[in-house]
Amino acid sequence: MTLANWMILAAAVLPFATVFVAKAGHGFDNSAPRAWLERQSGLRQRADWAHRNHFEAFAPFAAAVILAQMAAAPQGRIDTLAIAFILLRLAYTGAYLANLATLRSVLFLLGFGCVVWLFLLPL
Repeated sequence: MTLANWMILAAAVLPFATVFVAKAGHGFDNSAPRAWLERQSGLRQRADWAHRNHFEAFAPFAAAVILAQMAAAPQGRIDTLAIAFILLRLAYTGAYLANLATLRSVLFLLGFGCVVWLFLLPL
């Protein structure tokens, strides 16, 4: 298994790490978790929003890695871009939780750039 494939696994875990932050502490209602999360504010709300965004970012990233590998793009570059994507997503999460909207947007765009680059690598 390549390093990039491990990064796909890391990307799959990110949503669960952020939702843990959103649900941590007292008062979480597991009988209606989505309704409960919708009523949150501050850090919990931002953690839930980051959770949702991680799910949205996962599919394009995973597809880009897999397609780049299928097209026999240089594995070292695939690995580098996959690691960069995960590091950027971790920084994105930190910026989201800290309510640093502009930084968060920049980090999102850089991560998305990694995904686009992965798709273009085989060219």
